[in-house]
Amino acid sequence: MVSVGDKIDIEFPLKVLKNGEEQEMKFSELLDRPTVVSVYMKNNTSGCDLQNQSLAEHYAEFDRKGYNVLAISKDTCRSHKNYADKLNIPYLLASDPDYNFAQATDSIVEKKMYGKTFNAPSRSAYVIDTDGTVLGVVEKVNTKAHADELFELINSL
Repeated sequence: MVSVGDKIDIEFPLKVLKNGEEQEMKFSELLDRPTVVSVYMKNNTSGCDLQNQSLAEHYAEFDRKGYNVLAISKDTCRSHKNYADKLNIPYLLASDPDYNFAQATDSIVEKKMYGKTFNAPSRSAYVIDTDGTVLGVVEKVNTKAHADELFELINSL
């Protein structure tokens, strides 16, 4: 996993739900100001719902502090559109089925579920500056208090 001060590759593609429409963009195009990137596993699952509800409830405060918010999962933009409508998510949702962001942050980990072992992104969060410099990392997200842990991180920068 990347560390604070590391500079990541920011030229990889993502599909982003922006203004209700799917757009393919480079990650670098989303970094017009420091950005909180929250990685979650799947739309409409209990822990991921809590994680995103926490961010949605406090989105205006992130914006006032000068931060973009971006949540990334492998779900499609069509799924993201329904999910954003359901949870009233005001920030960008990105589809990353190829784990480009996780590769850039070296955060692909081995997981086990239902007796199967597989590799997938860790449930983590990052504060990334406009040039790709990692300003902060939350290695293990607290789904219930995700926004609080991110504000604590931001306030320590």
